Amino acid sequence: MAVLPILITGDPVLHEVAQPVTVFDEALTRLVADMFDTMTEAPGVGLAAPQVGVGLRLFVFHWTDDTDTLYRGVAINPELWLSPTPIGDPDEDDESEGCLSLPGERFGLRRAPLATLRAIDLDQRPYEIKAEGWLARIFQHEYDHLDGVLYADRLAHAPAKAVAKSIKKKGWGEPGLSWLPGTDHLED
Repeated sequence: MAVLPILITGDPVLHEVAQPVTVFDEALTRLVADMFDTMTEAPGVGLAAPQVGVGLRLFVFHWTDDTDTLYRGVAINPELWLSPTPIGDPDEDDESEGCLSLPGERFGLRRAPLATLRAIDLDQRPYEIKAEGWLARIFQHEYDHLDGVLYADRLAHAPAKAVAKSIKKKGWGEPGLSWLPGTDHLED
């Protein structure tokens, strides 16, 4: 297994719709294992294939809720159903979100409180998870990556301006920029 470089905003694969997974082979198994290693080292709670430069519709997740229930898996060719997103400004404490492709940045973002994820695993077995709260947020965030959307693309005007300013200041927004978890120390 290996830790993979994580692409930073501006790389084209992050802003394109990912293609369905059609080949289930050793290369896919290795990619998923490497994505788990990368997510753990980053550290993160989810990682989508486009973030490591692979334009396929899959993401991994690893999160433990308040009752110590562990949710860990790979979602291949996922579908996601959402409840309506509440109206109003996000709570900066409870709805602040970050992204490994915008390292060090966090902003409040409203998300649907409930989500149903349907996907298949590496053995091509279908499964379904009904999620709420942070797990629902994780699924929405990672699913967005598969559609070429970063969470910053969903921000309201003022936070979006702050993200754009930060991206410019850090020299991001260009193809080919990445960071390697475990070796690169990023500054805010």
